[in-house]
Amino acid sequence: MQTKNNRKVFFWNFAWTVSIVATLGSLYFSEVRHFVPCELCWFQRILMYPLTILIGISIVRKEFQLSIYVAVLSGIGLLTSLYHYSIQKISIFSQHAPSCGPVSCTGEYINWLGFITIPFLALIAFIFIFISSIIVYKHTKNDEGNE
Repeated sequence: MQTKNNRKVFFWNFAWTVSIVATLGSLYFSEVRHFVPCELCWFQRILMYPLTILIGISIVRKEFQLSIYVAVLSGIGLLTSLYHYSIQKISIFSQHAPSCGPVSCTGEYINWLGFITIPFLALIAFIFIFISSIIVYKHTKNDEGNE
């Protein structure tokens, strides 16, 4: 039982760390590097920032039931980031990309190693958080079933 609880706490702390790094990274790009976020970037921020608060509160209160809500938010963020990355890197998607406002969603402020862009970084963060929240959710459901 203690091992399962330790695993649950580990993955929850990991998800929280990822959300903090992603939040601070997005703030760095906009406030320090002065990259203006496109519309899809704003949607990703809207989904990421609350995760930092939700997971943080959940850790402090030791309430792992919030993992299902985190899974839903991070899943939506994952899909949004995947779409955004696709319109940046796959020509058929970029040709049919909708207008995103004053800043184009197909633009790439960074392009490290030829494939790492800001939406890619967000996608990886959302994937890590989503998987961690599913693991925590499963362990929480198993703990409730064993009581």
